[in-house]
Amino acid sequence: MTTSDTGRDTAAVTGLLLAAGGGRRLGGRPKALLTHRGRPLVEHAVATLRAGGCARVHIVLGARADEVRARALLPDCILVDNPDWEQGMGTSLRAGLDSLAGTGARAALVSLVDQPGIGPEAIARVLAAGTSPGSLVSAAYDGVRGHPVLFGAAHWPGIAATATGDRGARAYLKEHADRLTLVECGDVAEAYDIDTEADLAHLE
Repeated sequence: MTTSDTGRDTAAVTGLLLAAGGGRRLGGRPKALLTHRGRPLVEHAVATLRAGGCARVHIVLGARADEVRARALLPDCILVDNPDWEQGMGTSLRAGLDSLAGTGARAALVSLVDQPGIGPEAIARVLAAGTSPGSLVSAAYDGVRGHPVLFGAAHWPGIAATATGDRGARAYLKEHADRLTLVECGDVAEAYDIDTEADLAHLE
C-alpha cells in the first residue's frame, strides 16, 4: 500500500494523463512528442504525476500514437488508444475513465500533457484533498479552476455522459460546483497551455 504524508492510500488514485492532441495550431505536431528537457513532453508529464504521488498512471494517446509508443519511455504505464481523439478532449476523458473500470481505483487525477508549468507540488495538493469515491477536487489559480482535477469514481458515469468536444468535464463541474473543493496552487504552479508557436518558448 502506498500512503501519502496524511496517511491516505494514494494507490487508490490513478493518474490519468490526456495526451492525445494533434497540435493543430502547432502545425500538426502532437503535443505528447514536443521536446522538453531533451525528451518527449509526455515523459515529463508522467514523471510529474509520479513525483506528485500517483503510483499508477494511465495515458490516453491519439495523434501518432504508434510514434509516441516508439519514442517515449513510459514504463509501467497503461496506454489507452482513443481512435476518436480528433473529436476533442471529451473523447479522451471518456476513454481514460473507461480504462479504469475493474482496476480498483477509487478516484482519477486528471492532468493534461501540455501543461509543463504544473509540477509535483500541485499534483500532491490535489491528491491530498480527497481520495474517496465521492471526491471532486480541482486545482485553482488565483481562485480560478484549472488542472489537475480529481474525480472520485462515483462521478465517472456522470462525467462520461456529459464530456463532449473540447469541453471535457467542464459542464459536469459547473453543475456540481457546490460539491467541488478548490485547492489553491497558484503559488507553486503556472497553468499555461502549449497551444501555439509562441507557447513553445515555455519548453526547455
